[in-house]
Amino acid sequence: MGVTSASVEPEFAAHIAPVNQHVEFLRKLRPGFEVPYVDPIHSVDECRIVSLFSNTGEADPRGYVWAGDDAAATRLLGLQYQLGLRPEWIMPWNAYPWFTPGEANGKLTPEQLHAGLKPLLAFLKTVPRASAIVAHGTEANRLAQMLLKTDNPLIWRRGLKVYKARSLHGRAFAGSKERQTEWLIDMGRAYADAMARAGLKSGR
Repeated sequence: MGVTSASVEPEFAAHIAPVNQHVEFLRKLRPGFEVPYVDPIHSVDECRIVSLFSNTGEADPRGYVWAGDDAAATRLLGLQYQLGLRPEWIMPWNAYPWFTPGEANGKLTPEQLHAGLKPLLAFLKTVPRASAIVAHGTEANRLAQMLLKTDNPLIWRRGLKVYKARSLHGRAFAGSKERQTEWLIDMGRAYADAMARAGLKSGR
């Protein structure tokens, strides 16, 4: 008998399966390491913007790519709500896909960032309509700049644009409420510009 849609795990539903199959491949490359799935609230067909995270902390205990901790995830969700940026229009990814179980990655080394380049390129192939990357934090921005320097035709064919943004978690967001508001406003401008370039209007 064939497999029914009801028996398919959410992470491998048709709208998200290509990227999570890529995750499965990365897990097999380095047995013993964790590679988080992308939450099935996102969509490979509808994605226009990639949120690239500097994943220096620990993996999300729920097993999904996230902004770094609960506070960071709340900040990003709030920003998306204000902009009317629907979850299917955006897709998260980590600069370095792998985690050692139970440990924080810490500051990513040049070797780790280099190791994240091929997985990022393969990831971008699963989201064919994505035309912008918002790179959160130093490591993510460095990887994004490495990506732009490659000769891969995917970059110029899509007119891929990179936006540099602050990391959403940890000490990167340690500041007064006023400063945090300023950082979120700057971040919002990056996402709003990416939405405008992709022809996206508020989904609220």
